[in-house]
Amino acid sequence: MSDKLNIANEMRMFDRKVRSFYDELTPEEKKKFSNYLMIRWGSAVEGSRELQEFYVISCNERLNKHFFDVGKHPRLQWLMATSVSPGLGTPRHPWIAPRKKEAGLSAKRKALVAMYPDYKDDEIDVMCAITTQKEIDEYNRQAGNDKK
Repeated sequence: MSDKLNIANEMRMFDRKVRSFYDELTPEEKKKFSNYLMIRWGSAVEGSRELQEFYVISCNERLNKHFFDVGKHPRLQWLMATSVSPGLGTPRHPWIAPRKKEAGLSAKRKALVAMYPDYKDDEIDVMCAITTQKEIDEYNRQAGNDKK
C-alpha cells in the first residue's frame, strides 16, 4: 500500500483541505481509497469540546446528509469531505467503531419497543437503562396485558 493511503495521511489531507489529493491518486489507489472512512474518522477529533462539536456538526451537515446521493462521484465526495475542517491545524482523529447490533432483543427491550413503537433505538436504550422490569410488569398489568 502506498504512503498516501494510510489513515494518518488521509486525515492530514482532510484537515489541510488538500482538494487535489484524490486527483493525485493512481487508478489503483483510487480503487483502494474509501471516502466513507472520511465520515467515520473525520467526525471525531481530540481537543476542546467546541472543536469536537464543530467537527460532528460540520460532518453531519456536509458529508452525512448527501454522501450517498453522490456515491457515483468519489471526487465530489472527497471535495465535500475537505469542507468539514475549519482549517485550524491537524488534530488527532480517533476511530469510533460502529455500534454493534444485538443478536437478540432482551425481554425488557422487546416490551419497551411494543410500548413505544415510535421511539428511536437510542431512546429505547435510555428507557432500558432507566426502567426496571417491575415497572414494565406494572404497566402491563394496568394495561390489562398479562405477562404470559
